[in-house]
Amino acid sequence: MNISFPGTLPNSVKQPHLFCTNAPRCHRNRINKVHVTACSKFEGNSADILQAPFLSSDKGLSTNNDIMKLFNDAQQNILYLNKQRLVAMEELKRVRREKELLLARLGQLEAESQSSTAECEFLKQKFSLMETAAMAGGAWNLANKDKSKVKGDPPSIFSEMLLRIDLMVLSGAISTAQASEMRSLVTNKDPILAETFYNLKHMSEKELLVGLLPLLDRKRRQALHIVQICTEMAPLTDAGAVASHVTDLCRALRRRNYLVEVVLPKYECMDLSHVQGLKEASTEFNAYFGGKWHRNKIWTGTVYGIAVTFIEPFHLGGFFTRENLYGYNDDFERFTYFCRASLEYLVKSGKQPDILHLHNWHTASVAPLFWDIFVHQGLGSTRILFTCHDFKYQCVEEPRKLGLCGLDPERLHRRDRLQDNLQPRLVNLLKGGIVYSNKVVMISTPFANSIMENKGSYGLESTLMIHKDKIISVPYGLDDTIWNPAMDKYLPAKFSAEDLSGKGKCRTALRRCVGLYEAQAVTAIVGCVCLDISDADLIFIKSALTSAFRNGAQFVLMGASKTPRIQASLEKLQKDFKLLVRLQENCRVIAKHDEALLHLVVAGSDILLCSSFHDPQNQIMLKALKYGALPILRSGNEENGIWNKETESFMLRFNPDVAVSLTEAINHMKDDPVGWANMVKRGMMKDFSWDAECAERYGDAYWSIHEL
Repeated sequence: MNISFPGTLPNSVKQPHLFCTNAPRCHRNRINKVHVTACSKFEGNSADILQAPFLSSDKGLSTNNDIMKLFNDAQQNILYLNKQRLVAMEELKRVRREKELLLARLGQLEAESQSSTAECEFLKQKFSLMETAAMAGGAWNLANKDKSKVKGDPPSIFSEMLLRIDLMVLSGAISTAQASEMRSLVTNKDPILAETFYNLKHMSEKELLVGLLPLLDRKRRQALHIVQICTEMAPLTDAGAVASHVTDLCRALRRRNYLVEVVLPKYECMDLSHVQGLKEASTEFNAYFGGKWHRNKIWTGTVYGIAVTFIEPFHLGGFFTRENLYGYNDDFERFTYFCRASLEYLVKSGKQPDILHLHNWHTASVAPLFWDIFVHQGLGSTRILFTCHDFKYQCVEEPRKLGLCGLDPERLHRRDRLQDNLQPRLVNLLKGGIVYSNKVVMISTPFANSIMENKGSYGLESTLMIHKDKIISVPYGLDDTIWNPAMDKYLPAKFSAEDLSGKGKCRTALRRCVGLYEAQAVTAIVGCVCLDISDADLIFIKSALTSAFRNGAQFVLMGASKTPRIQASLEKLQKDFKLLVRLQENCRVIAKHDEALLHLVVAGSDILLCSSFHDPQNQIMLKALKYGALPILRSGNEENGIWNKETESFMLRFNPDVAVSLTEAINHMKDDPVGWANMVKRGMMKDFSWDAECAERYGDAYWSIHEL
């Protein structure tokens, strides 16, 4: 039988890839040496398979039987390779499905860290569907809208809502008209309704109704667009309390469905590693300053899901190419330039935000610039909210400098506008922010009214009284993702108001960690945290030490100072007490900051000394209450030993001799342990988070000026 071989294999057996290191050895039981050579080439190089018949004929293959055997063996190997290829393709599909699931899970976890509760629930259910599809051998395409190809049931939250609405109608709790509006929201898959229902679905019908009825007010449910114009934002900058305030507030507002953006200067000293998707814009814009127009570059990115715009000016002054954020002789010029550039950017980009939110004197000049120049450039519906974090820094300058950013010095240098109250020949930027804003937020103590009457406003008392109707007080929020004893990663044992057993374990751990005596006779641990100690703090700390020893309590101080002289005094105090500790072992001084130990000091203390209520950066009093340590204040407006209704805690006022205040607190703990425990629990149950009173008051302020 004569067989001719074409240049390629038949289509039925042709494969694009011919390789397999585990192919069966075709030369077994063969005696033909040429056969061995041909098959060896097949094992070593797939290209030899196609050429083997021709090569073998040159080396003496003279019979058709040998040729047929070789051809049959090659076919078997090709079939084997084809089978292996199919197995490999199936394995590749499996790996791809696993990769897609991993990417989806990664996206879910990233989104959960920045999303609302409803969004998280939707992501979890969506991921569950993807997992079901993958288990069934299918593949989920994130861009595929054809859900019929996906095995598994869709999310059930909206179906549950429909059933609860029916029950509320049948019970007479809501009218049929209200039920119809709610069903319409369900039909449209309203995200706010989903989030509210998710949080309340396990509660009673009455509690659920209280949460759902406000959602029928469509005007209140409209998402407001807030643009924060500020000079700090955590974790990009770390200059003080404003940075964390801006970030935490924006995150809380996003959880309430607000559209939030932040505009910042692009400092050279800024840590941009925390910015996701940092991108340089391809176009630039001009901003007026000092009689000229200056080019500005725009950078964009997100931080914790918050849209952030960075303005980089091309100005010869190098305004933001400095080592620090503040503290330069031209700070007035630097930040009035930024204010003007921020408004120019909003106009050029076509943004029409509902609210411009300003912070401190650094962005206060946005307010007069807005009303005098920019309000008629497409921003007629925008309103101004100004947050004053501290009255101590006001930026007082010569009136002529207002002309640098385009303001009219003669028009503004008036007592009812920017003229400084204490130095009439100068202008005051902080005052301008108060006068020209629609609403002013004072970050302050619960005793906000007294600030306008006392010396706490540094000469702005009369201005605050004139504008008192637009001033509101908003408390600081506490980041309960970091400061929460029920989930604190630094604590050896977790605890809560419902279960305080972990508090005792933290107390024991604190004693062992710092080397305090562990005798049972000790009545209390008095903690003191001063992350920036002053001379006045040193005086009351020494008085507190004496009082603690006299009452059988132990004392732990963690403190440091930016002033070398005070830091040296603190370190000397630390050395002096080492001699005393050998005898009593009831005092420790830690003259440095240690984040893990700080959490343990707060959690392990029974009483915590606080320098003041107005502690925006460290928030020691709020942390003390949250961790079951009763705070004692060095200053305040309360009488000694009264119950504070605002914070529901037992706060005592320090005086030059702290012995009275501390003694009373220690005796209260010793003589009335049940009453003390109740105060601890009430303090721990108070919600100091950003999502509580702080965000609520800001939301009310936004809506009140939006509806003007």
